Amino acid sequence: MPDHSIDEFLHRALNLAREGVGLASPNPYVGAVIVDPHGTVVGTSVYTYAGVKHAEVLALEQAGDKARAGTLYINLEPHSHQGRTPPCTDALIAAGIHRVVASMPDPNPKVSGRGFEKLRAAGVHVEVGQLEAEAHRLNESFGRYIRHHVPLVTLKSAMTLDGKIAPPAESELNRVAGIPVGGWITSEAARAHVQQQRHASDAILVGIGTILADDPLLTDRSGLPRRRPLLRVILDSRLRLPLESRVVQSAARETARKNDVLVFYSSAEERKKSELEARGIRAEHLPSASDGRPDIHAVLRRLGELEITSVMIEGGATVNATALASGIVDKVFLYYAPKILGAADSVPFAVGTSFRQLHEARQVKHLHLHRFGEDFAVEGYLRDPYGE
Repeated sequence: MPDHSIDEFLHRALNLAREGVGLASPNPYVGAVIVDPHGTVVGTSVYTYAGVKHAEVLALEQAGDKARAGTLYINLEPHSHQGRTPPCTDALIAAGIHRVVASMPDPNPKVSGRGFEKLRAAGVHVEVGQLEAEAHRLNESFGRYIRHHVPLVTLKSAMTLDGKIAPPAESELNRVAGIPVGGWITSEAARAHVQQQRHASDAILVGIGTILADDPLLTDRSGLPRRRPLLRVILDSRLRLPLESRVVQSAARETARKNDVLVFYSSAEERKKSELEARGIRAEHLPSASDGRPDIHAVLRRLGELEITSVMIEGGATVNATALASGIVDKVFLYYAPKILGAADSVPFAVGTSFRQLHEARQVKHLHLHRFGEDFAVEGYLRDPYGE
């Protein structure tokens, strides 16, 4: 079989895995392609959490006897341990798979490499590493979560070329609608992409300042299916969240009570907590940091306990600065519009005192640029999600 077919089949497996976005968390995105000895695809599948069975097992079921002596192409190492399902390696060996081509090992340090070892011990030829960078990016949130028990944190913001996220003042009409004075900063295409970003996230996080200023809904409006609702997380040290805010009203209207709004506070009256909980809001106390706000590291640990593998921060200047100064940010996704506000009292991307010298600036690495008409976005990493 020509070598170029390896890339072709692995790309197909990766594209299948992407179909699991919104459906597989807290487990990884996995796509599987089984090819018979003649080079014909005889089985394909994608993993979804609700479906229970893993992608390789579903592909084997589709292929039937045609899988014997065939090759499995998969973006992630087949698991060899007993979890919600029996080991996939056992199913592959029993089906007579001759060769497994995988892009990357399992990022879980407790099991990484064991699946490959078990397959090799059974006489299966194993190849690892092709399209590994692409596979890592696809499952970067799972990698961070499974290694460190906290979600991958993406700091997202939209701004002008001179780094302003809002003009000096906002009218009451625009504040209620969540629209900056004069319209949105970025284009409709860029804002549509933000919804895709939200869809790929388990949670969205803002500070109470954003709620009071913009009254946003903080929902996933991509229209794509998801297994569990987007968790809307609000940092609100004194529970100032207005009962008439759109996020509270939306939670109160949910007949099934999705419990998709979680407020972290550090000091508040029991009466206000009870009022919010009566409207379907989850309010949890966390220890405060030196500034009196809920400790951001405690927030991440709690989200990890809730099996949140990824969170996107869409806060204002204060939350942005706090997140960067605390060192919790793994990556940034910054949208820019070709506009200049210029006014000295326009709202900057971040307001804080942690970085006063150039040598203190956070370095963003592994940059990717995205275009949305005249707008563009910079995606980059402050930390390797697989690192320590």
